[in-house]
Amino acid sequence: MYYRRAPMPLPKALRRLTPERLRDDVRLRAVAVGGGLIPPRTMHSPREAALLREVARGRRRVVEIGVYEGSSAVVLCEVLGPAAELHLVDPFGPHAMALPAGWGATEHASRRVVARAVRRHGGPRVHWHIAFSADVARAWQGSVDLVFIDGDHSEEGCATDWELWHPLVEPGGCVLFHDARASQPGGTGLPGPTAVADRLFRGPGALPGWTIAGEADGAVAVVCKA
Repeated sequence: MYYRRAPMPLPKALRRLTPERLRDDVRLRAVAVGGGLIPPRTMHSPREAALLREVARGRRRVVEIGVYEGSSAVVLCEVLGPAAELHLVDPFGPHAMALPAGWGATEHASRRVVARAVRRHGGPRVHWHIAFSADVARAWQGSVDLVFIDGDHSEEGCATDWELWHPLVEPGGCVLFHDARASQPGGTGLPGPTAVADRLFRGPGALPGWTIAGEADGAVAVVCKA
């Protein structure tokens, strides 16, 4: 059987010499990321990646909202087995409340990144949803056992993702919020997701039936107890 050799990424020292305007150019990044010349831009810290692996291990039906270049999806591919489903939700293109100004990704390049990770780790089954997360949630059939919310970072957008997706999470399932710990000592994040996580899960008004199961840098994992 013939296996195509994986592309060799450019040396990190050479990548550092690239001017910022070229590093952030969406079309050039699509060619380089899709071709494996550079890795997808990492959007999580090592501690956040460890928490993502922890909450994803053994899950059967996982939804990631906000894929960008696929770095978090690669982490999920490391721990999800070949029988698991990974649903990746992203409309792609520029979105002011999801990415810094000028950043963007292309569907084609991100698909290639994830496909390489699936081949390398032997799973899971990947389903792409090139759409806004609210539209996907409203049409969803069945339950899920992990939702990773990392799309629209406005308070309204993050709250909408929670309201639409959390009823689909089965008992023992998990929702992981990214960029949601700006209010905590040593935490990182953004105002929108932080406000949602604080309102729902901290203090005397914390939502019953859900509990914080793990935190790392900007990530907050909550588990459904009901």
